[in-house]
Amino acid sequence: MEQEQPLPASRIRAGRRAALLVAGALVLGAVAGTVTGYAVQYGRPPTPLPPLARQDLAMPAPIAANDATTQRTINANRWDKADEDLAKKLLDAPAGAQDAESGYESPDEFATDGFERPAGGFPSLIDGRVRRAAHVSWHEGNDAIDIRLIQFRERSGAQRYASGFLDFMPDDDYAGNSGYALPGVPAEFGHAWLSKVKEKPGYLPLRYGEAVVRRGDIVMDIKIVNKRADLSEGEINALAKRQLERL
Repeated sequence: MEQEQPLPASRIRAGRRAALLVAGALVLGAVAGTVTGYAVQYGRPPTPLPPLARQDLAMPAPIAANDATTQRTINANRWDKADEDLAKKLLDAPAGAQDAESGYESPDEFATDGFERPAGGFPSLIDGRVRRAAHVSWHEGNDAIDIRLIQFRERSGAQRYASGFLDFMPDDDYAGNSGYALPGVPAEFGHAWLSKVKEKPGYLPLRYGEAVVRRGDIVMDIKIVNKRADLSEGEINALAKRQLERL
């Protein structure tokens, strides 16, 4: 049997060159086709977009910045009512009230004033993603009143904070009862408590009330401490109603 003779080197090189030429021609053909397609599309008139469902959208006219420009005017289209000055939503202390003070609170101030155990309250504020807090307080007659508005970064944080009161307020150390629904406020958004009378030898009897209502990402927390134990649900409800009207 005759042995098969190997191909000359010249024929092998010629075959490789032919394969490379064919591959190059295919690549150039694809590129040329793509360029031609873009050129044809570029020469055509643009296809009009369908009309908007609402063509009369109210858009504020752009204005040049000046000394009166604020964060709100810059972000007019993204501004929400909840972004307004939180302290201005608080009730004003009545004329003649004693020890009246109001303003914003830092997280550590809030933890000190609003929690029985500030060391544990501060981390919970951070975990709950509190955005800011404002409060007003005053003394009037036998009542010491404190109103706090707490805004969270998400509504879920506000919901967890408000619902947490339902867990501990029935304890004897707090209200000692399950409370009641505030008039005109859905049960899932608000609740109020009137505590039992707190008596201690050598001290005046105390009674306190609290109302907690959530509006979006803001929680309203009202506390009234009465040193004659003559506090009523009606007084709590009236103060809560006035504050809710400001929100």
